Amino acid sequence: MVPQVKISDIAIWIKHIESPQLQARLKALPEEEFINLETDGIVGRWVRMKTGKDGRPTEGIRPDGNMKKVWSDWYRNRRGELISIREVQLADDYLINVSKLFVEWDSPEDEEAFRDL
Repeated sequence: MVPQVKISDIAIWIKHIESPQLQARLKALPEEEFINLETDGIVGRWVRMKTGKDGRPTEGIRPDGNMKKVWSDWYRNRRGELISIREVQLADDYLINVSKLFVEWDSPEDEEAFRDL
């Protein structure tokens, strides 16, 4: 079953997501860290919200970039609807994470030898 969340605010509150696994994943994100999510078939970037002024973590994520426009439109026109939500990994994110595994290849000599490939 695909997790769901109700469109109920300008942000998504983690406790409203119907998936303990996705809730745990989002809670583990450092503040201001981004994650790509597919919401109702649209892939967009979301950011973990900052800790509040009182020092308590804000248990939510906010849309970022073009996802702000999409979510804002949905909030105005579709408030109260349940939609699907799941994490997705973009190729760019995958390659960034994999490249960290091969730091021995990240040298000026390698850059000189392979820059035109």
